[in-house]
Formats: sequence, structure tokens, C-alpha cells
Amino acid sequence: MFEKELQILKRGIVDFIDEESLIKKLQKSKDSKKPLVIKAGFDPTAPDLHLGHTVLLRKLRHFQDLGHQVHFLIGDFTGMVGDPTGKSKTRKQLTEEEVKANAETYKQQISKILDVNKIKIVFNSEWFSKMSFKDILFLTGKQTVARLLERDDFMKRYKNGDDISLVEFMYPLMQGYDSVMLKADVELGGTDQVFNLLMGRVLQKRYGQDEQQVVMTMPLLEGLDGKEKMSKSLGNYVSLNDTPTDMLGKLMSIPDGLILKYFELLTDVSDDELKIIKTKLDSGENPRNFKMQLAKNIVAEYYSAEIATKEEELFNKKFRSKSVSLDDLKETTIVKEWTNALSFVMTILEKNNIQLSKTEIRRFLQQGAIKVNNSPIDLQSVLTSGEYIVKIGKKNIFKVKIEK
Repeated sequence: MFEKELQILKRGIVDFIDEESLIKKLQKSKDSKKPLVIKAGFDPTAPDLHLGHTVLLRKLRHFQDLGHQVHFLIGDFTGMVGDPTGKSKTRKQLTEEEVKANAETYKQQISKILDVNKIKIVFNSEWFSKMSFKDILFLTGKQTVARLLERDDFMKRYKNGDDISLVEFMYPLMQGYDSVMLKADVELGGTDQVFNLLMGRVLQKRYGQDEQQVVMTMPLLEGLDGKEKMSKSLGNYVSLNDTPTDMLGKLMSIPDGLILKYFELLTDVSDDELKIIKTKLDSGENPRNFKMQLAKNIVAEYYSAEIATKEEELFNKKFRSKSVSLDDLKETTIVKEWTNALSFVMTILEKNNIQLSKTEIRRFLQQGAIKVNNSPIDLQSVLTSGEYIVKIGKKNIFKVKIEK
């Protein structure tokens, strides 16, 4: 029973605590005709959502498609604290105005994935702003410092003598208390959130709730560099607000090793289709074909199939052309020998009135997407006097002359 539902819900899941409890909850929901309460929390610490966030949002949609009630919890109160997960130092706390502004953008962006007419958007300031100091003391009495120090990031900072504020200790308790207030049946989060998610189970039990939430975690999505978690601060992200052109172009730049993972976590391609793609990749078929299939699939989801097809045509016309004439390239002369590739590239771009951030340039260097005479360079590359053809990303090609 529920085999089909479980197959859908388990796709891409890493931690599942626990499957037996979820089956019981599904049966109870069916018998009572009462949907399960599915919770996922988002702290509005930045205005843009990216494809890394959609891994979790898509799993919420799976629950929504099965008829369950999704609670999209915006941590407008906890967002002013800042989640310490994975942080080596105390985070800067956001102002109430910053949090509210970011929260507003979330509503518009999640409508691209979830049926916003059927979800419940809740703010945890609804209960936290009304708590008395007595209520807070009662909450802190539900957990010990020893248990909180079991978190890897807290323990590392404690051993290193780094600061851990009492406010940060409160964060997992606050996230767990959200589950108490919502009477959550299931909570979803990233694999880096296991401690906080399990806190919800602990507090539900200690506040007298008979049934505790099932915890399901999704993998963290590597960004365009193929190494670090997708993050706006690292510049390795695809934003939900990107234009179709930028979205497709960025996805075409992912490392080959991420193709299958992106298909699994960011599309509805079936498991059978995934196996076929894997077989073809293993047999040596050009990865570019599958990157285009992936990119079109994602652009079609957030825009339309027609736009995706148009972007493919534009991309092929612009980037697959082999007819670039070096004689037509404007020569850029630089009087200096370079031991810093980042400054070298920035100088070329500035001289040609092209703006790219240092973060974007670093990402290109890490990906091998900046080439000098068709050979990739990195941050440590040294360039002496001479003439070079410099390609920066897939758009910009320059004839560069370095003079002493």
C-alpha cells in the first residue's frame, strides 16, 4: 500500500526518519480524509531563490500533488537571528525591514513551483513575537547545552575558542518550536539541517504531542562550479529570476559530472529515463546533448516550452559558430606582465567596457572557462609579454598584446 506515493516521495531523499511512521500517517490521512501537514522553513536572508532551493520546493510540490497541506514557513523572526548551521562565526543579524523585504520576494518566486492558492504561507513571528520571557525560559528548559553542543559546527567553534552567542543556541529550539506550533506531520530540509529537524521531534514530544514529525532531507545541490553548494555569495548559482537566456547559458556550463544529479533533483524526468541517460553518457555520447536537454527542460518549467526552444536556437547560433575571424577582433594592449590572472582578466574587460564581477571571474577561472591561446588558466597563471587570444566564458574573445 502507498507504494506509488512512496516512490514519488522518496526520490532524491537522503535521510528518512522514518518510513514506517510516514506509512502510518498516510493511512491515517486516507481514513480520516484529513491531509498531512507538511512543513518547510525558509529564512528570508537573501532576496533571490535559486535552483538549489527548488530541490526542496519540488519535494513540497510532490506532497501537494498527493493532496497534502503544505505549510511554507517564512522565518521572519528566526531570520533576524540567522541559522548558524555550517558557520564558523556568529552571523550578522538582519534588520526587521530587510527580512520583510526579502520575504515578499519569496511569495512571488515560489509560485513558479507551488500552487500558492493551496499552500499556507505562515510567518513564525506570529507566535514568537507574542512570547513572554517566561515562555522563552520554558522553551529553553526543554533542551540542554550538552545536546546543543553535539552539533558539529557548535562543537568545532567551542573547541577552537570561537564565540557562540546565546542567540545562536536558540535557533534550533526556535525551528523545533515552529513544528510544535504547526503540529507538523512531516518536515523537509537539507542534509545540513538534520540536527534542527530532529529538534522538532524532540520538542513535539516534550510539549505533549502524541505523534512526532517525520524528517526527510534532500541533498545539497552543487553549484555551477561543481564543487561548492549553490550559493549567491559564491556566484555559482542559477536564480529563479534569471532571464531564460541566462538560465540556459548557465546550465550549459555545468560540469559533466552533475548532469544526472541535476536531472534527478531539478526535473520530473522518470527513473527509467535517468537510466537511459546514464547508459548513453557511459557509452561516450556527447554530454552537451544532455546538458541542452536538461537546460531546455528547466527553462520550459519556469517559462515555457516555446521559449526554451527559442533559447536553444539562439544559443546554438551564438556559441556553436566556428566562423569567428581573429582579424575582426579588437586588439587590447596592456603594458604590464601579469602574475595575477584575476586582475589580468578584469583589466581586459574594463578596457572593453564589459562588466563582470570578481565572483563571476573567479568562477570562470575555477571552471577552466577562461582560456589563453586555447589553454585554460587559473588564478596562479603567469602571463609574460607577447600576443594572446583570450577567451572569457563563451561570449567574449579578445586579441591581447602584453608589452613590458
